[in-house]
Amino acid sequence: MLPQDPIILLSYVNTQLRDRDASLAAFCDRENADEADLRARLQEVGYIYDAQANRFI
Repeated sequence: MLPQDPIILLSYVNTQLRDRDASLAAFCDRENADEADLRARLQEVGYIYDAQANRFI
């Protein structure tokens, strides 16, 4: 289960993207998470996914 707090979620996702996953899609597959929902949750706190950097900025 992913963290509910958006800032902790951001930290967790970016760490996993850096250390384990080559893309957001790969992360979502591994975590069984909805990519659109994850993007929306992090966009609410001002972060968008940058595919080239493979992280939310």
